[in-house]
Amino acid sequence: MKEGKLIVVSGPSGVGKDTIVNKYLEKHSEDELSISMTSRPIRDGEVNGVNYYFKTKEEFEEAIKNNEMLEFALYNGNYYGTPKAEVEERIKNGINVILVIEVVGAMNVKNIMGDKCTLIFIMPPSMEVLKNRLMNRGTDSKESIEGRLDIAKKEIGISDKYDFIIINDNLEKAVRDLENVIKNNIN
Repeated sequence: MKEGKLIVVSGPSGVGKDTIVNKYLEKHSEDELSISMTSRPIRDGEVNGVNYYFKTKEEFEEAIKNNEMLEFALYNGNYYGTPKAEVEERIKNGINVILVIEVVGAMNVKNIMGDKCTLIFIMPPSMEVLKNRLMNRGTDSKESIEGRLDIAKKEIGISDKYDFIIINDNLEKAVRDLENVIKNNIN
């Protein structure tokens, strides 16, 4: 059986990564999303085991200590990471696995997996558009938004380390661009 591929999608907070990937997966159920683990609080409408595996900081640190994480990073005061066993099993069974993770995690995965993974960066059309998206989603304080924008500038600064860049200035086009990258360059 042919092994699956690991596809890493990242970009600044609020750029639309989850929306783009979820729309892609609606049309391509043969590929699967990896569920990340986080120590941040659950938001309204989120479901444990669907959006993330929500853990306490102590539980997350225990998983790190036990080498159960493919990658992890501390982002804006909370841990985010990818449980290793689930991803490895799916790839072994021929399934393409998509990770939606932040930039530090993506670089760590690339260092571990090398050519077995493809990195795709979702770019905002501008910082102003990104700021408006963060403000309009209404889930973060003004201070948190400013922190996310500072981080975004640094993340955009290393986007040249990615295999592909998709600009999310139109949702349908960004989904088509992701589909083209995966179907024409990865499979």
